[in-house]
Amino acid sequence: MTAACPLCFHRCTLEEGQTGFCRARANENGKIVPRNYGAVTSLALDPIEKKPLRRFRPGSMVLSVGSFGCNLRCPFCQNHEISMAGAGDLPLRELSPEALAALATQLRPRGNTGVAFTYNEPLISYEYVRDTAALVHARGMANVLVSNGTVSEEPWRALLPALDAANIDLKGFTGRWYRRLGGDLETVKRSIEIAAERIHVEVTTLLVPGENDSEEEIRALAQWLAGLRRDIPLHLSRFFPRYRMLDKPPTPVERVYRLAEIAREYLDDVFTGNC
Repeated sequence: MTAACPLCFHRCTLEEGQTGFCRARANENGKIVPRNYGAVTSLALDPIEKKPLRRFRPGSMVLSVGSFGCNLRCPFCQNHEISMAGAGDLPLRELSPEALAALATQLRPRGNTGVAFTYNEPLISYEYVRDTAALVHARGMANVLVSNGTVSEEPWRALLPALDAANIDLKGFTGRWYRRLGGDLETVKRSIEIAAERIHVEVTTLLVPGENDSEEEIRALAQWLAGLRRDIPLHLSRFFPRYRMLDKPPTPVERVYRLAEIAREYLDDVFTGNC
């Protein structure tokens, strides 16, 4: 029996046993399930600023957890070892929602404020995020999501009450660039718009030379964000050659600073990263 995954715009239609574009969601007995539920590849206690979140509980730590798979194909991915992996490709640690929430609580004396779902694309293990986040909230702690924002509106709206903050990658501001990454710009814009009405949101754009780093594009991006709210923090990060994009040089530092100046014409908080 075939089944269609409703989680993102790819709408993968899968035969029994088949895995979708994200390498993590599969058809099992006619039902779409995340094969990475509770399958942890990365676990660390990080400063909240590393997510990056600069205006949400600054100075705190957050227990960061990641799995495998992603519903984009960014050729510059910094975590491609896990984001481009599927089930069976990596050593895994099984960590139930109950166990992760308990660990987050144990780390409170070290300044832990909650759990951050990050490293790969956390929304492809939507059910795990949902189940864990409910337990974390029940313990009086916060839930943070670091995501590419490629999610359908209905599941996104359903998840937001369980979240407190998110950093969403806005990888550029043209449909052409998003198509090259296997994504959809309008989907991500809608995700940011909906989230900004309900939780604390910060946005990150990695500036890739010759691709998404024109003054015109960053101006349009900043103007659009300001149209939602001027106080949405924007992080403009410097690109370094990674994964399948080794042919480009790092973004010139002066270019990052210049684009940040432009963005500050419209936004209250613009931060530069990797400089």
